[in-house]
Amino acid sequence: MQYEAIQFERRGAGAWVILNRPREMNSISAQMLDELETVLIECQSDNNICAVVLTGKGSAFCAGADLKNVISSLKNPAPGTRDFLDRFNDVFGLLRKLPKPVIAAVNGIALAGGLELVMCCDLVFAAESAKLGDAHSNYGVFPGAGGAAILPRRIGLNRAKYLLFSGDFVSAAEMERYGLINRVVPDAELAVEVESFVEKLATKSPLVLRRMKEVANASLDQAQEAALRHEILNLRQHCRSYDLEEGLRAFIEKRKPEFKGY
Repeated sequence: MQYEAIQFERRGAGAWVILNRPREMNSISAQMLDELETVLIECQSDNNICAVVLTGKGSAFCAGADLKNVISSLKNPAPGTRDFLDRFNDVFGLLRKLPKPVIAAVNGIALAGGLELVMCCDLVFAAESAKLGDAHSNYGVFPGAGGAAILPRRIGLNRAKYLLFSGDFVSAAEMERYGLINRVVPDAELAVEVESFVEKLATKSPLVLRRMKEVANASLDQAQEAALRHEILNLRQHCRSYDLEEGLRAFIEKRKPEFKGY
């Protein structure tokens, strides 16, 4: 399929989804949401893809939602149709629940909806020059995809309130200290670092990664005992899997395992 608002590339075991509106600082349009939904569904069903990488073309990762799209969608919506905000949450929800690791490669500014997009990802690599912030308050806009609801869970309540209220941008290094970013690298090394990490993931059992992601994500909304029960239930299911048997056999035989994902 041909895309316009995004680019889709296969690099080894990784699927690279590149936001492709550089003149608009990769702001999120209705077309971009539609194309993201299509490509994420494709990635989910392709067993040759072990991880999805999200990045931006040009100098920005994503400057947030295209406000023209927001305004036009909210004016006189057709009865029974899902407006821009509905589609925003549909696609972001799909990204959060994708049963494969999702990595944000933050190549430039990530603001408002762009920061919310980063928070949909499991891991975050960022270029040294990248800056991140909420920025909704600068234009009297209220967040709708995790700015106020998820950011406090990721960086702590006080830090989140500071970014929400002030609208300030902070450096990638600062966000690494806050715990949102896993690794900050020189700008020229961002793609290479992410590609190397994806190849590391390709050596793991995709079934284990999927189950780990599911249990880890669910744990945030559960009491400790409930989270532990969820974990042991997944372990019992996993004990019947090919990948567990293969991993143990490979350990005994002192060779690299060849996982199949079931």
